[in-house]
Amino acid sequence: MNTLYVRTLKKADHTVFCVADGQKFYYDPMHGNRQPYSSGQQVKRSLIECFCEHLDIPPSPTTFLFDVSKDKKIEEGEVYGTCDPSFPDQLFGGWMRADKDAKTGRSLKRRSPLSISAMRPLHPRLANMNSEDITFDRSHISNSKVIVRGENGKELSKNEIVALLDGKNRSLHRKWIPDNKRASGFFVVDFAIDLRRLFSVSINPFEPEMNPETIASLRKKGWKESSNVFGPCLVAPKALRKQWIQALAQAILDWRITSNQARTFSLMETLAVTMSGNAHQIAASIRAKRSKDDPGKVEPIIEEGLKGVDTFITLNAGAYILTKGEKANALELAENKLVQLLSAYPYE
Repeated sequence: MNTLYVRTLKKADHTVFCVADGQKFYYDPMHGNRQPYSSGQQVKRSLIECFCEHLDIPPSPTTFLFDVSKDKKIEEGEVYGTCDPSFPDQLFGGWMRADKDAKTGRSLKRRSPLSISAMRPLHPRLANMNSEDITFDRSHISNSKVIVRGENGKELSKNEIVALLDGKNRSLHRKWIPDNKRASGFFVVDFAIDLRRLFSVSINPFEPEMNPETIASLRKKGWKESSNVFGPCLVAPKALRKQWIQALAQAILDWRITSNQARTFSLMETLAVTMSGNAHQIAASIRAKRSKDDPGKVEPIIEEGLKGVDTFITLNAGAYILTKGEKANALELAENKLVQLLSAYPYE
């Protein structure tokens, strides 16, 4: 097995995945409705943040370049990471650096060994997006300050403001915020972990992933030279692999969207996790099915006895899905199995 597939089923309640007109969505042409989702990039960022939290380390530094134009304006330039796999978030996240001032003129590119899908509804009828109107209300606080600017931009006096409000049913201590979209329902996300590249970084000079200084530094740190289907590479030391596999397994099971607003927080509890080396089996392991009794109804399905698939079901799943194998320590068992599968691969 060169690729490990992991599917997770989550339950989200009245939350926001990413603020874009209240909530990001796509249009489902088959059912003719809008479907809330979280992009794979956002899931990846949440996963990397969770990974660094478990290791208790800060993420790798990012360099922001700016250029000053002839008329003294500051213009945005390149943005790049360290391109150094000794930072585990760089090793798993990948990088792209095209530095126009590089001595060699070569771009450094590493494709992430983690392919991550968008978090989308398990079925169009098992998720929904609703809207609500909210207010930013401070009318009960007497010391709030109100500034009203006139047509000339100058601040109006208190008497001028009172005169302006005469005959108008208007509060200056509230802001009306209409049409805030929220998402609820059952959502799935898939991970494809390329074990061939998970801990291996190419040292092919024709398609460089690192500069010579980084390669020399890794060799001093105990990274071993090896070769795989992609050519010569450096492999992370066993001690690092053990530590990072544990944190990666925890992050894959513990991550949640961290960029949603405080007033719309959802635990986004995990209902089930499945793992397999077969992508088709993973797709069938957690799915939806039309009800026999009511053709308009769709039921979530967790396939518990699928050959070649390891399935783990939490207690919370029993509230929504008919299952037999839910366990209180399901996520702990899933973590142990994920660590076992990731550790068994002959990286060297």
